[in-house]
Amino acid sequence: MGGDYAPPEIVAGCIDVLRSGLSCKIILIGYPDVLKVEIRRHRGDTFPIEIEPCTSIIDMGESPIPALRRKPDSSIMVAYRMIKRKKADCVVSAGNTGASFIAGVTILGRLKGIERPAIAAPIPTKNGFCILLDVGANVDCKPNQLFQFGIMGKVYAEEVFGIENPRIGILNIGEEEGKGNRLTDRTFSLFSNSKLNFCGNIEGGDILKGKADVIVCDGFVGNSLLKFGEGVSEFIIDYVKNGNMMSKIGLLFLKSLFKSLYKKIDYSEYGGAPLLGINGISIICHGRSKRKAIANAIKAALSSVSHNIARKIEEDIIKVSDRH
Repeated sequence: MGGDYAPPEIVAGCIDVLRSGLSCKIILIGYPDVLKVEIRRHRGDTFPIEIEPCTSIIDMGESPIPALRRKPDSSIMVAYRMIKRKKADCVVSAGNTGASFIAGVTILGRLKGIERPAIAAPIPTKNGFCILLDVGANVDCKPNQLFQFGIMGKVYAEEVFGIENPRIGILNIGEEEGKGNRLTDRTFSLFSNSKLNFCGNIEGGDILKGKADVIVCDGFVGNSLLKFGEGVSEFIIDYVKNGNMMSKIGLLFLKSLFKSLYKKIDYSEYGGAPLLGINGISIICHGRSKRKAIANAIKAALSSVSHNIARKIEEDIIKVSDRH
């Protein structure tokens, strides 16, 4: 029920996944009367879809902690409790990000050894993509937390995206060792003394060049970077579409190139961002997600389940902790 286009686009995305032949069961959590109408409207009556009722919904603009206290049976709380009770394997939500994060941490708990879970976002690069974390869950971080973000990102990159021995970098204002603030300097030391494939500091301009497969930063920096990137991509597309006659004529000749570029920077291609470090699988989608983004987010969630991401993160964290 969460998201700017919920529930019609959410239901449509779920049915698209089932129609594509993927083997899974979808549990829609929300108001049954509303959801039944949407399922019928999208001709999804014959697919394996269940409805789990809830008594309330946390709106996008609500402050997460007070809202979760006031609405203990909201759709997002019901979703995470279903994972806790082994009635579901993963949760996908385009609703209130803060509510999803807090519900995930409080209901499912953190994996053993994890100080703070993090939200990881795929970022397109010229060679494919990299994973940036954290992008909004933790505003203030300590060096060991950024170090753990690197381990979590490494596991996700290896297991879900098939990147062998991912290169891990720290987002910083310069490439040289000693650049940045105390946080980045101390984090640099932790990575340098580990057996991880650490490639040093990564400047903002080098992200799109694909100089690292996993890039760590605190949530304040990561969220700002992510939203700036979304704004730039939207600006470029609008600028080209609404340009003068000459630019529109030029666009005709470059149509295939722009289609390729748009596909690369379109967040719906990647579905959503995994919440890593909790004792379960959660994919947090953009609030503006439509059916394509939801379908791809479900695919990412299924991949995380099949690769047992949570357990593998826990194993790697314990392994590295034992070495220290």
